[in-house]
Amino acid sequence: MGLEAPVMEQDPLLAQHGVAHGFTGRQGGVSQGVFASLNLGLHVGDDPERVRENRRRALMAAGVDPGRLTLGEQVHGTGLRWVGAGEAGAGAWAQAGALPATDGLLTRERGVVLGVLVADCIPLLLADPEAGLVAAVHAGWRGTAGRIGAQAVEALVAAGAQPSRILAAMGPSIGPCCYEVSPDLAGRFTRLFGREVLRVQGGRPHLDLRLANRLTLLEAGLDPGHISWHPPCTACHTARYFSHRAQGGRAGRQAGLIWLPR
Repeated sequence: MGLEAPVMEQDPLLAQHGVAHGFTGRQGGVSQGVFASLNLGLHVGDDPERVRENRRRALMAAGVDPGRLTLGEQVHGTGLRWVGAGEAGAGAWAQAGALPATDGLLTRERGVVLGVLVADCIPLLLADPEAGLVAAVHAGWRGTAGRIGAQAVEALVAAGAQPSRILAAMGPSIGPCCYEVSPDLAGRFTRLFGREVLRVQGGRPHLDLRLANRLTLLEAGLDPGHISWHPPCTACHTARYFSHRAQGGRAGRQAGLIWLPR
């Protein structure tokens, strides 16, 4: 297990447009037990030294400096933060260093690796290659309800991006096949996004978090053809990905990463 190299998965849309990015899975690290093996989360109870080694391996596999990995605190909110040269590397080696109250990171700085850590929530990556702007967004149900994706698009546009040029990719995350929710939450999302974001399986409501984010991005002006939103389901594929839901609430974290090469 310790000799296996991490696999950096690519989204076809972003790859087609030459956007530097990647999504990690759970293979290729040194963590053990429920965190086996490429757990990148320092906040889940894993051995910190193993997590740091996993981060080093993952970033090296992506061909970037591990010390430039930049992370937010991820409080399931809608806080966004622009990352400049001075913030590069925040949270790379210590949870306490992560940018506080931040669920979305944006940059125009080359060589800064923006990352979001997930285990069912959506890692949403955004890019306007022509403007030289990228963003990484953590979109769980709370962030989705708060339309964090649209807020990130608005911030990119204010910095010079054009909605018609922005590319969006959703990484491995829990699908509607597995995301059973309470009737209260189902009702809330119906009011926010319409009934199409829900499906009923076995008489119980299931939420399509990807579709809710797609609708948000369309409202923000993105071209439908510029949204990649059918990633693998983390809960269906626990051999490849960590899943908080499928693993009973104790799981490692994988990452969505995006950067502007130097």
